[in-house]
Amino acid sequence: MRIAKTDELLALARNTAERVGRRLAEDGAEGLRAHGVHPEYPREVKALADAVLEEEILVDLTPTGIPILSEEAGLLMAGNDDDLRFIVDPLDGTFNFIHGLGPWAVSIALWKRTDPVFGAVFSADDDEVFWGGPGIGAFCGDRPIAVSRASDRTSASVCTGVPARVDIGDPDYEKRFWDVVSSFGKIRMLGSASMSLVYVASGVADAYCEDGIMIWDVAAGLAIVEGAGGSQTNAPGRDEFSVNVFAGNGRLTHPSNIVAGADEQR
Repeated sequence: MRIAKTDELLALARNTAERVGRRLAEDGAEGLRAHGVHPEYPREVKALADAVLEEEILVDLTPTGIPILSEEAGLLMAGNDDDLRFIVDPLDGTFNFIHGLGPWAVSIALWKRTDPVFGAVFSADDDEVFWGGPGIGAFCGDRPIAVSRASDRTSASVCTGVPARVDIGDPDYEKRFWDVVSSFGKIRMLGSASMSLVYVASGVADAYCEDGIMIWDVAAGLAIVEGAGGSQTNAPGRDEFSVNVFAGNGRLTHPSNIVAGADEQR
């Protein structure tokens, strides 16, 4: 099967994220708010909408022949090109969606091995698709977006969260968490990793960090941050498909990268 060009795949991801996300937002989807918890991780909430949106997304992406990693279905080896992989979170911010508490999004990314190619995130609050990637740029709809120019950590903001699958009683996790967030002037937890990263790409927030977050929560957002002129690092976490992530405007680095107290990349 012919693998489509990157721009064709990006258009497919954008259109799919927008279509399924907008229909969920516009229809109200009261029936799709029915929810329960993950059988292994009781702090991880699942809604009927997660499965319904995933099914619709897979219908669009499967014909490309590119393998797909999706939150609900896992790894689907739909083709032979192991270098490329779609990474899908059909509903990021499920708890927010169920309770009307904050932002939620549909997230579709394409990665090559461990590097992002592009990402598309439909934001229900904005009724817009944020998209982009390295060498592509970053956009909200048709409007270019860019990271902030903040360089003073003490007045900068960081978005973060506590993933449902991490052991919050682990002293090593607790230390890593506070080592990062305590160095920033403001800390925000939005309940949606993809939207947190979109805000970094848009210059609304300055950085994002989270250890143990699942790759499908951040794959699209990390691509968009890079496209917006920012930087990101990610390393495998303890659980399968989990990662430890720091992303920012390129001027603010992870505290472990600070040399001799110098906070910024000059």
